[in-house]
Amino acid sequence: MSKTQVIAVDGYSSTGKSTVAKRLAKHLKFVYVDSGAMYRAVTFFALQNQCFEHKKLNRSKLINLLDDIDIEFKFDHNSQKSVILLNQNNVEEAIRGMQVSNHVSYVAEVQEVRQKLVELQRQMASKHSLVMDGRDIGSVVFPNADVKFFMTASAEERARRRFKELQQKGESITYDEVYQNIQKRDQIDTSRQHSPLIQAEDAILIDNTNLSQEEQFEVMLDSISQVL
Repeated sequence: MSKTQVIAVDGYSSTGKSTVAKRLAKHLKFVYVDSGAMYRAVTFFALQNQCFEHKKLNRSKLINLLDDIDIEFKFDHNSQKSVILLNQNNVEEAIRGMQVSNHVSYVAEVQEVRQKLVELQRQMASKHSLVMDGRDIGSVVFPNADVKFFMTASAEERARRRFKELQQKGESITYDEVYQNIQKRDQIDTSRQHSPLIQAEDAILIDNTNLSQEEQFEVMLDSISQVL
């Protein structure tokens, strides 16, 4: 059996990791895994099961419920996209709102949550060649990934993109609220004790502040082609 291959796409929130990772996976005929969606799904589960009390995460309660969480990805023929299932329920849209965004970094800090999801992610890679995006894919989950990217952009540009996305979904929110959320998530992601957001030494830096999606895709595909 031929060895599976892994392309890791890490970086800050709202840098377009998922968009480009999906396109790369489709082009390469690899399986796409949105690790951020997995943490969002756990956060959605935590909110649904009252694991946040007075805006603070009850870690022990969530840890005790981890065995009740099952996450998988499935291709949805209606939308022609990969969707995430939480305990057999499609939560692809439910996990994308600001309520989950405002809580996900706290859930991602919990070591037991990270351990559970890393185990699931590695199981996926043992069966399929993957393009996976997240915060610690190249640094922790797959330190020997075949190709690693680290994506960044200015906080202002990332907030603008996220604000536009939420507006299109009909959410009532201001640009300032989105900008503050971006800054808060950056601070939490880069300073957490377990698996902080860092650029792996052998990761290729992609600053897409002034890059179009097409330009970014071509740059990343060219880097992959030189390695694989």
